[in-house]
Amino acid sequence: MKTANLIFLSFLFYLMGLSTLAAKDISKLSGKIVDQNGKAVPFANVALIESNNGGLVDGAVSDEEGIFFIESVKSATVKLVISSIGYTTYSSETFELVPGMTKDFGVVKLEDEMTGLDEVTVQSSRPEIIIEPDKTIVNVEGTVMAEGSNTLDVIGRSPGVYVDQDGNINLNGRTGVTVMINDRPTYMSSTDLANYLRSMPAENIKSIEVINNPSARFDAEGAAGVINIVLKKSTVDGVFGNIQIGNQYNGLNAPLAGATINVKKGKWSTNANLNYNEIANYNDLDIIRNFELEEGTSKFTQDSRIKTRFRTPNFTGSANYEINPNHNLGINLQASRSTGGSNNNSFTEISIPGESEFNYLNSRNDDNGTRDRIFGNLHYDGKLDTLGTKIAADLDYTIMKSNSESLLSNEYWTGVDQSNFTTDQILTLNNMYYTILTAKVDFTKPLKNGKILETGLKGSWVESDNNLDLSRAIEEGPFEPDPNSNQFIYSENVLAAYASLKGAFSPKVNYQFGLRGEYSDILGNSVTLEQQNKQQYFNLFPSFFVQHQVSEKYQIIYNLNRRITRPNYRLLNPFIYYIDPLTSETGNPNLRPQYSNNFEMNHVINGAYQFTLGYSETEDAFMQVFIQDQEARTTTTFTDNFDKTRNVNFRGIVPVEITKWWNASNMVQVTYNRFKSQIGDDFLDTDQVSFMARTQHNLTLPKGFKFELVGMYVGPQIWGQGTIKGFAWVDAGVTKTLMKDKLTLSVNGTDLFRSQIIRANVDFADINTGFRQYRSNQGVRFTLRWRFAQGESFRVRSSTGSSEERNRLD
Repeated sequence: MKTANLIFLSFLFYLMGLSTLAAKDISKLSGKIVDQNGKAVPFANVALIESNNGGLVDGAVSDEEGIFFIESVKSATVKLVISSIGYTTYSSETFELVPGMTKDFGVVKLEDEMTGLDEVTVQSSRPEIIIEPDKTIVNVEGTVMAEGSNTLDVIGRSPGVYVDQDGNINLNGRTGVTVMINDRPTYMSSTDLANYLRSMPAENIKSIEVINNPSARFDAEGAAGVINIVLKKSTVDGVFGNIQIGNQYNGLNAPLAGATINVKKGKWSTNANLNYNEIANYNDLDIIRNFELEEGTSKFTQDSRIKTRFRTPNFTGSANYEINPNHNLGINLQASRSTGGSNNNSFTEISIPGESEFNYLNSRNDDNGTRDRIFGNLHYDGKLDTLGTKIAADLDYTIMKSNSESLLSNEYWTGVDQSNFTTDQILTLNNMYYTILTAKVDFTKPLKNGKILETGLKGSWVESDNNLDLSRAIEEGPFEPDPNSNQFIYSENVLAAYASLKGAFSPKVNYQFGLRGEYSDILGNSVTLEQQNKQQYFNLFPSFFVQHQVSEKYQIIYNLNRRITRPNYRLLNPFIYYIDPLTSETGNPNLRPQYSNNFEMNHVINGAYQFTLGYSETEDAFMQVFIQDQEARTTTTFTDNFDKTRNVNFRGIVPVEITKWWNASNMVQVTYNRFKSQIGDDFLDTDQVSFMARTQHNLTLPKGFKFELVGMYVGPQIWGQGTIKGFAWVDAGVTKTLMKDKLTLSVNGTDLFRSQIIRANVDFADINTGFRQYRSNQGVRFTLRWRFAQGESFRVRSSTGSSEERNRLD
């Protein structure tokens, strides 16, 4: 493996030194698009239109800063036409397009479309969704929920996205989503990521990019796709930022506070974000389990209330030095600590076949811990010529340490006389330590005839040590070591390379081909059990995109790719964790990566209406498996590989402009899931069609008021062995701006009708279990935010890393 690492690093530094000659005979047109206030207009459509017949010659889309580039080898008499939803269309004077020419249009200003309401002028509410060939962009900036919500709330309202009560993100009915910030993955476990996104104000977000089928440029990790969070960048020279305070109440108080500050002086740009967030909720969980014995059925009826509270302060800071206009060097630091835990009180009534009296179990599980995470990133971005040749490099290092202590105390008795009870206790100490080093470089080179070549290398090196110490005590006796204690050491090295080519088959058909190769070397070592599990594999991940502009108002986008999801490190540990005396969770050292092949066809009408048909087939899919011991009457859960799962989904997005100040975005999704796998001695083969719908209404009102209403319905669905019933909920929010928009007061209500109740059951083989859960989702959140700014306009650059490895820490 050392030789492979040496070869990889040699190629890495070789690629970082690449520089080639510029392509010739390509006309280059550029400019920057701004609104009436001088702010950049991102994702505007820019087209060269032939003056004689109105035909499209070439085109582009402006980037996040409103900058556009068009390269062409054609000759024609044309005019530049720029359009964007909510703005009047701009059209330039006619000019001659000649190969090899260079033309800078400078700053192009678009005028806002305006309308009147009761003699008060208000700006029209623009549709939230912009559709591009490889992604769907949800504009967040300026919406009511953005001003009063957190980032996880906003992600959950993006097309095809559903966030469950644990904060897990699902895309198009599939799990395994990679979350990125400013095109760089977040490096966090699912638990840390959910807490981090809850603590990040949506006020800091410009847009959410939903990428259902990523290209070869992205890591192959993540079977469901990528969600990229684009943060605001335009600001003022000198000092700017915001301060916020707030509180959420859902039966428990959960305060929040945060501050953001950005400073620029000369070639230095710096920013810092400090946020504090508390997650507090009650989880009411009712479980009924039936165990079939020779003498009859033994029924377990369990009622639990779990109180959870986590306190999460986190800091993010970055500094960027502009070596010259074409080369930048920067660093990014992140530090976070999560402290807290849960208190689970449960009462179980157990019926015994042939006996009139019941057995009873009263359990209390107190779980507390601390998780610390430090992340550092060094990055470089360079433009090597005026044609767009670029190189970007990232070096990241992550340290994560977690310590937790859980004490499970149990009381057992029979009949109504509770005084004659017996007790036992289980003490669990769990210490985890991870280090992750990643290096990445990406190179982009424009070629002749408008083609663009992208290529890159990446390496990641992971080391982890997980020590699980269990002990038991009977009655008042001392704690004795439990044989299920275990130390697990894990190492993983992944080397990757990719290449991608963009171009056009014809003026109306664009394409992108890509191929990514990844080599993985993995070793899991259970020190206590003296067991080692070694895996080595190499995989190719092709991707293919075609955009067909059928007409000016209708386009079809096809994409096809292959993805991998590796198991998170904790699941590979052969641990045993007791949730209560009747229920335990175990690890699976034999868990294999899952692979998915994905196809999607997206029809886009008028740049706004979207109708998408997708198909995904996953081999060795991760699923939670339930196993019951009928004689011992215990339930064990673990994650295993299902033989094959299939997912077919249809998604329709229909925005409606009810008035100039009232917009609605409606989404309907129909999903067909099928699961097939051998589980023990039984074979699972189940399928179901499920339905999901969301309607979101945004109203821009006079006197600084904005209102948003969101309704969501999730129909009945299956998930492996389990069946989940349908449920729905409604959220609403209102904001009021004061002091010339410097002060914003937001009030948000969640689950207004207390209807987000999860009901599910597992009825497979000898398992017959049902449960009902409500996690105090009904609540109200108040947020007060003050913005401050002083100086001239400038942009702060930021970077958040270049790998997905931390997503699997949990």
